[in-house]
Amino acid sequence: MERTAPPPKNNPVCFSLPSMQSANDASQAAPGVLKAVSKRDLTQIEASHVMGLIDSYRRTLEFTDIEVLTGFGK
Repeated sequence: MERTAPPPKNNPVCFSLPSMQSANDASQAAPGVLKAVSKRDLTQIEASHVMGLIDSYRRTLEFTDIEVLTGFGK
């Protein structure tokens, strides 16, 4: 039987992370990801992808803070 859509490459994962409003908050999320791996709620590959998302978010927050402090982009 033919597929109308490609098979999913991964499944969504659910686990708790703290609220992230600052770059420091994003950095504090790493222990939660490690804990999820140790509890087998996340695989190492899933954790690596989540950490990549957290790092991208952290960098976005840092750049936003720099723009606000320097007045860049006004």
